[in-house]
Amino acid sequence: MKMDTEVLSQPTSHPAIAQRSLADRRKDFPILQSTIAGKPLVYLDNAATTQKPQSVIDAEVAFYSRSNANVHRGVHTLSQRATDDYEAARDKVRRFINAASSKEIVYVRGTTEAINLVAQSYARPLLTKDDNIIISAMEHHSNIVPWQMVCAQTGAELRVVPVNDAGEFEFDVFAKLIGPGTKLVAVTHLSNALGSISPVKRIIDLAHSHGVPVLLDGAQAVSHIEVDVAALGCDFYAFSGHKIFGPTGIGALYGKEALLEAMPPYQGGGDMIRSVTFGKTEYNDLPYKFEAGTPNIAGAIGLGAALDYVSAIGIDVIAQHEDDLLEYATGLVSKIPGLRIIGTAQQKASILSFTMEGIHPHDIGTILDHDGVAIRAGHHCAMPVMQRFGLAGTARASFAFYNTRQEVDALVASLHKVQEMFQP
Repeated sequence: MKMDTEVLSQPTSHPAIAQRSLADRRKDFPILQSTIAGKPLVYLDNAATTQKPQSVIDAEVAFYSRSNANVHRGVHTLSQRATDDYEAARDKVRRFINAASSKEIVYVRGTTEAINLVAQSYARPLLTKDDNIIISAMEHHSNIVPWQMVCAQTGAELRVVPVNDAGEFEFDVFAKLIGPGTKLVAVTHLSNALGSISPVKRIIDLAHSHGVPVLLDGAQAVSHIEVDVAALGCDFYAFSGHKIFGPTGIGALYGKEALLEAMPPYQGGGDMIRSVTFGKTEYNDLPYKFEAGTPNIAGAIGLGAALDYVSAIGIDVIAQHEDDLLEYATGLVSKIPGLRIIGTAQQKASILSFTMEGIHPHDIGTILDHDGVAIRAGHHCAMPVMQRFGLAGTARASFAFYNTRQEVDALVASLHKVQEMFQP
C-alpha cells in the first residue's frame, strides 16, 4: 500500500481538507514531528490517548485568548460568545453520533464519569437484591467497577458474559444470562485490550426484546467505527474526547431523552438548578441538570474541533486505512518466533496485543522506547481480560489514521532487536 502520497479519502463537505495526503495530515500533529532518543517518534499508543491536531490546539488557545468567560446566564459579550461556542460543540457531538436532540448529550469528563453517572443516577434507584446487571469479560475497569459498586449498594447481582479463546463475546451465553431480573446491559463497543468488536446490534436487539436498556462503552470505538446511536438503538453511549484527537478531561454521555428526563442528578451545585430555597431545589432542564459546576468549556470547544477534523476525513476512510495497518502488522509480527497475539477475533480493529516468550511486556516497551517506538505495556486497565488468558499483561500497539506502514516496519525491527537481546 502506498503511504506517504496516498490520498486517504473521497470528497466530502470539506473537499480541500478531505483530499489531503497522509503526509500532509501528519503535519497537522506537532508532536509527530518529535524525536525520541534521537530517533523519529513512532507513536503506537493511540488506545491510551490520541495525539492532537493543530486545529484542536488552536481552538483551545482561541477560547482562552479571545472568549474566556463562564457559560450560561452571563449578559456580557464574552459570556455570550463562550456559551455559543460551548453549545455549538454540543451540537457537533449530537451530529457526530446522530442523536435526536442536543438534550441527549451530557458533557462529562470522559467515559468513566459517564458510566458512573448512569450507574448512580439510572441503575441505583431501580435495583433490588433480585435484579442483575450484565457486562462482558473483556471490559475496561471503568465498565466493571461502577457496576460492582452499585451492586454492593443495592444487593443486585453482576453477571459476566465470557469471551472465547479468540477474545469474542459469547452471544449464546449472553442469551442464557439475560432474564426478568436484568435491569441493564453494559458492554464495550471495541475492546481496548483485544481489539475485539462486540456484536452490539445483536446485543441491543436481544436486550430490548426483554425490555432491558443497553449502555455501550464507546471509548475505543468512537475514533475507529461509525457510531450512529439512532441506527444502533442503544439507550446510552459514552465516549472520551482524548480518544478521538480531542482534549483530555472532556467527553460525552448520550442518553435517550425519556431516560435522562426520569433520572435524578447525581451531583449538586451550580448550573444544574433552576431555583433553590432552603426548603426545596428545582432542577434544571436537560442536559444541564447533569452538569453541575463550571464545565470544561475549552475542552468542549476542543472536542468540537476534533470532531470537525475527523468528519472532514470520514470514519469509513479512517477505518479502511487502520484495517490495512492492522492486517499488515499482524502478518509481520506473526512471523516472529515466540510472539503470541492476544485477541484474534474475526471482527477486530486498530489494536495489536501480544506477548513474547520469556520477556516481560515492560521490558519490550522499554527497549522499543529507546528506538523511539511508543507502545503500551501492562494490563491496560483490563485485569479480568489478562486473567482470562493467563497473563500478567501484554504489549500493545494501537493504530490511528496518522500511522504508516513504515512505522509498522520500525515496530517490527525493534521487536526483532528485543528478541535478539533476550536470546540465551
